[in-house]
Amino acid sequence: MAESFEMTGPTAPNYWNGIGESPVGRTSFGFYDGDPIFVSEAPKVADYCTKKLGYPIVTIELQQENIYSCFESAITEYSAQVNQFNIREHMLSIQGLPTSTDLTQQAIGSGLSTIINLSQEYGTEAEAGGLVTLKKGNIAVNAMTQSYDLQTLWGDTIESGSRLEVRRVFHQGTPAISRYFDPFSTTGVGMTNLMAEFGWDNYSPAAQFLLMPLYEDILRVQAIEFNDMIRKSPYSFELINNKVRLFPIPQRDFLLFFDYYLFKDKKGLVVMNGTANSGSSLVGDYSNAPYQNIQYQNINSVGRLWIFKYTLALVKEALGNVRSKYKSVPIPNAEMSLDGDTLRTEAKTEKDDLLKELRETLEQTGRKAQMDKQKEIAIAMTEIYKKIPMPFMIG
Repeated sequence: MAESFEMTGPTAPNYWNGIGESPVGRTSFGFYDGDPIFVSEAPKVADYCTKKLGYPIVTIELQQENIYSCFESAITEYSAQVNQFNIREHMLSIQGLPTSTDLTQQAIGSGLSTIINLSQEYGTEAEAGGLVTLKKGNIAVNAMTQSYDLQTLWGDTIESGSRLEVRRVFHQGTPAISRYFDPFSTTGVGMTNLMAEFGWDNYSPAAQFLLMPLYEDILRVQAIEFNDMIRKSPYSFELINNKVRLFPIPQRDFLLFFDYYLFKDKKGLVVMNGTANSGSSLVGDYSNAPYQNIQYQNINSVGRLWIFKYTLALVKEALGNVRSKYKSVPIPNAEMSLDGDTLRTEAKTEKDDLLKELRETLEQTGRKAQMDKQKEIAIAMTEIYKKIPMPFMIG
């Protein structure tokens, strides 16, 4: 039978006396000192743990501060496990949200909104929408001058030195379709010549109707473009480091138009709820996801039971550490061995098992696991419906 023992003298520890006072100010961090349910249940948890360890038959060499700190640690561990799972589960949805938003125990929507927001950035690059303004500029082109620095001529003057990202330069010849009926073009088809080919040029009044297949227009336009490309110096440009070089060499003065973004508008852009934001006060990754310790009063009975068990394991570990300091205690005519190492081993096993159980439970309640479960239910229901006889209808 286990025996109770006492130590006397100045080095004797203060044992648990079975009376638990208020935990406020007696925990390591005071995370839950403002939680009335934590304050009221802490002495009960201390009583539960010490009785599970054999009190009052066996002396428990711990003070109430030790047990309350274990209780606080168990709640914090439970909160950390739940929050870690939620961050992994919802990272795609919470990226870009303000870090000032407390997401603890909040319902998080699907990642569709984030995907849509990201598509806004792709829209900017594809020039098919987006949240960055596509601006327009122009410079004066002088005859016989081929090269121009858009950054110097426009960026440094109009945009106060901001770096330009030129997306389009409007420098091309007259569209081929506008020269389709050009009688002076070697490839165009003059209306008069076209009518003459059919012998319709002498009809009066001059109203003619000619139906041609669409590919005739396409081939004619292509012939005009090939003619320009091969026989002429084609309109084109070379753009390097915002310096544009025009081809052919301009023969007259004109305005050269171009579209551009400001590089500063795109740099560090974060999209949140359809609005462009920048700065470090937004959720970027796991490290600044705004999840706080879950208050004990907001944890349901299933979670509290896990916390009770984990607190017991922590108290057992703490008691094992204390008893490991003394391998044996002398008593009259004998010596009593302490079970510190055994308690520590049991505590480690219990902690590992509880953490594994909690993580598995969280995974089973995740989105993917729930969708797989719904899929299984849908398949099972389909099989059930197949066995329901279909009524005959006689009309």
